[in-house]
Amino acid sequence: MVIFIFYLYIMIFDLSKTNSIANVFIAEIRDKDIQKDAMRFRTNMERLGTFFAFEISKTLSFQQTETQTPLGIAKTAQLTEQPVLATITRAGIPMHQGMLNVFDRAECAFVAAYRKMHKTGHFEIAIEYVSSPDLTDRIVIMADPMLATGMSMVLCCKELMGRYKVKELHIVSAIASSEGVRHVKANLPKAKLWLGSIDEEMTSKSYIVPGLGDAGDLAYGVKI
Repeated sequence: MVIFIFYLYIMIFDLSKTNSIANVFIAEIRDKDIQKDAMRFRTNMERLGTFFAFEISKTLSFQQTETQTPLGIAKTAQLTEQPVLATITRAGIPMHQGMLNVFDRAECAFVAAYRKMHKTGHFEIAIEYVSSPDLTDRIVIMADPMLATGMSMVLCCKELMGRYKVKELHIVSAIASSEGVRHVKANLPKAKLWLGSIDEEMTSKSYIVPGLGDAGDLAYGVKI
């Protein structure tokens, strides 16, 4: 049974509320020993992207068509439109690839964002560049493996929505914090959230607890 939680306008899909093989992938990306294998970490993130894409596809519109087989005509169903798959580089790339494996005809958008630390210990999010097709009247699926404070996700989504009139927004994360979910709910009230698990705590440096650490470093190596 798939669990959907509705908060006013926002819909939240919480994977941890339902037993499935995807929960094994969540357990492995959290495991500090399995994390030593960067390839397995990336593969599990890709698997989760595939899983979420499959679940999201159930909410999209289809039309009945006919397909010619070698022996006759079969009644089939096709998407009425392809979504646009967006991600925040670099950490979001493996999950993005998993979704692209499912929505293999989708166009893609990329946002480069990073934290700017101040001497006070506080940080702000800065966007370096955006590479995107026209998102006007399109369904957009934005993936980032971690939803900590939610600040990066909200800023990147608002950057895209400020440029284009997006028809429908889906947000995908493997691990989220309760604070991050609240921030997204407050700032993107019509978005649909697809989350692997929701953790209650964060450190003073905005790492989710128990979380899994830095997803970008685990996938591609520690950055300078």
